[in-house]
Amino acid sequence: MKAEYINPFLEAAKSVIEQVIQIKPSAGQLGLKDVKFVENYIWIQIGLNGQMNADIVFGLSESVAMKMISAMMGGFSISEIDEMGRSAISELGNMISGNASTMLSNQGVHVDITPPKVIQSAAAAGFKAQQALTVPLIMEGIGELDIQVLVAS
Repeated sequence: MKAEYINPFLEAAKSVIEQVIQIKPSAGQLGLKDVKFVENYIWIQIGLNGQMNADIVFGLSESVAMKMISAMMGGFSISEIDEMGRSAISELGNMISGNASTMLSNQGVHVDITPPKVIQSAAAAGFKAQQALTVPLIMEGIGELDIQVLVAS
């Protein structure tokens, strides 16, 4: 598993979050970890197909998701993640992945991305837990967003 696979997603996430959420996130420690689907957590899953086949999974707690959705909606306070909230968080994943796929293309790695799938329960994940290359994005006052790359073998 190559670390350079995650870099375009990390850079794209930093850029998109800075533009959309209006805060500058910092990257935590890059590592390998077992992907565990837990409750009260949201995942945005995006598939990559082409010269690189992988699933990119952005993971965040529901409370972090609500803070991000609120910021995306101009500070409007939300108490639950409804259809509009799922759409907003899904679009965030789409923007990050679109930017990252452009960066990959500029590096000579051509991929197509699938539409984002918002997963709110472990049972709905549709793939079994495995090891992923992961890096947390730390957003001051909001929390963490985990970027996980699951490369197909």
